[in-house]
Amino acid sequence: MSSNDSDFSLKKIAVAAYGPSLLFGIGEGAIYPVIALTARQLGASVALAGIIVALIGVGSLLNNIPAAIITSRFGERRSMMGAAVWSTLGLMLCLSASNPWVLAIGVLMMGMSNAVFLLARQTYLTEAIPLTMRARALSTLGGVTRIGMFIGPFAGAGMMQWLDLHGAYWVAMAAVISAGVLSYFIPELQHRHPATGAAKPRTRLPLTTVARTHSTTYLTLGISCLLVVSVRSCRQIIIPLWASHLGIDAATTAMIYGLMNAIDMLLFYPAGKIMDIKGRVWVAVPSMLIMGASLMAMSMTTTIVGFIIVAMILGFGNGVSSGLIMTIGADASPAEGRAQFLGIWRLLADMGSTGGPFVLSTLTALVSLSTGIGAIGLLGVTAAAMFWHWLPRKVSA
Repeated sequence: MSSNDSDFSLKKIAVAAYGPSLLFGIGEGAIYPVIALTARQLGASVALAGIIVALIGVGSLLNNIPAAIITSRFGERRSMMGAAVWSTLGLMLCLSASNPWVLAIGVLMMGMSNAVFLLARQTYLTEAIPLTMRARALSTLGGVTRIGMFIGPFAGAGMMQWLDLHGAYWVAMAAVISAGVLSYFIPELQHRHPATGAAKPRTRLPLTTVARTHSTTYLTLGISCLLVVSVRSCRQIIIPLWASHLGIDAATTAMIYGLMNAIDMLLFYPAGKIMDIKGRVWVAVPSMLIMGASLMAMSMTTTIVGFIIVAMILGFGNGVSSGLIMTIGADASPAEGRAQFLGIWRLLADMGSTGGPFVLSTLTALVSLSTGIGAIGLLGVTAAAMFWHWLPRKVSA
């Protein structure tokens, strides 16, 4: 470790690195619980309301590549300011919506902004943080976003006491405007030459060149990470579905889900520290084995006690993997064309978040829910095997 690395402190850049993501996370968290309710009030069917909620994820998926181009061209700071304006316009549409389709456009715009915020902060931390602290920095980014998503619903609920469902959207608007204002005041990242450390002009490699050059990485580690995100996204669906299958009431299910998320949130920094000190594989393989085995075990639980135990272990496995996808992507990203590389990387991850639930739903419809859950667990074990084979044991700058 160099003297510069040892003198570095995350606290010195905490506001610049994590403030925008925390605020945007609060905004997203505030509206998540009320989107479906708003859609129903506007006359949407239950199925259409569910689709509108999913548009946040779809917006992020569709905008990953444009976000990479925007960030590469305009820089992280200005990109986040633009994303804050875009999401504010989307929230204004949500507030003024007179039918479900206008609401859908507003929600989609919010998801598109999410892609820019996440990519900009990942790019910033990848370049600004010493390699010896990279995993801790990125796992903290994931943890801060989760904390924002945790705070948001409570803030929205408080405002809804006075403004009904619109209160949540006003909280979200205040949060994203604050994120934009904060982005205005934080310093722009100075891209450095990897050999000399001197400031260098921002490069704009064609996206196709980056994709072709790093195709092997995308087809190995990228697919491994796609499987991780598939498992993660499915767990949020599996918990309430299996609880319902066991006859557990909604209030108890919510408590179990909250406890699982609490365990999840407590582990992001220890997970990053292990990755920095021992190596990425020491988190990647165990976390996916734990999640995979937990899901396969859950499909065989028949009592509430067994279900709770497995759910807590599942939360532990997910918490240990906090920041894993961003860290592996940062390690694999090149100095030239980093934003473009990470944009494609995030596209793969978002494909996993969409594809996992699709696989679960298809298998549930064709066979059974327990078969679908077991299959998703098998994806986790497969990801662990792929990481063991392809993930480097040591990371070099």
